[in-house]
Amino acid sequence: MYIIMNLPNKLTMFRVILIPFFIVFLLLPEIPAGKWIALAFFIIASLTDLLDGKIARKYNLVTNFGKFMDPLADKLLVCSALICLIELGRIPSWMVVIIIAREFTISGFRLIAADNGVVIAASYWGKFKTTFQMIAVCLMIADIEALNLVTVIVTWIAVILTVVSLVDYLIKNKDVMKENK
Repeated sequence: MYIIMNLPNKLTMFRVILIPFFIVFLLLPEIPAGKWIALAFFIIASLTDLLDGKIARKYNLVTNFGKFMDPLADKLLVCSALICLIELGRIPSWMVVIIIAREFTISGFRLIAADNGVVIAASYWGKFKTTFQMIAVCLMIADIEALNLVTVIVTWIAVILTVVSLVDYLIKNKDVMKENK
């Protein structure tokens, strides 16, 4: 099997490669300015998420590899960050459980849909959710006391959008779960 490593796919893989570096800089307090370096890695990785999809669609570079790896890379990045932020005491675990549960549910739903020949596209709710999650993660990494209230509000919005986007997917695609007899 040959994987086409066009620019969008390279950006997706670059995002995955950045994750361990992000984690090391975030979690090792011995590293001077580690949280700021981790924040830079997270922002760069997040920007590759924006770029790879735009480039793939604009230049007709959409591949099966990209369709699979792009959402996986996003989930790995955000979930890794959130799990690390639990360890740092910056987000309650129950919020992270809601976010990760939603990701598993949607991934499973998409697998069932794909098995039935149905492609479930990303919704605007899902895109808003991802945007707020990434902003919340950035704010939690920065951990600036003057922005604590903003961080809490943005995190709550991210969790609410997580639930809303899940409900939206399930309602719009309820027929996917029906058995074909």
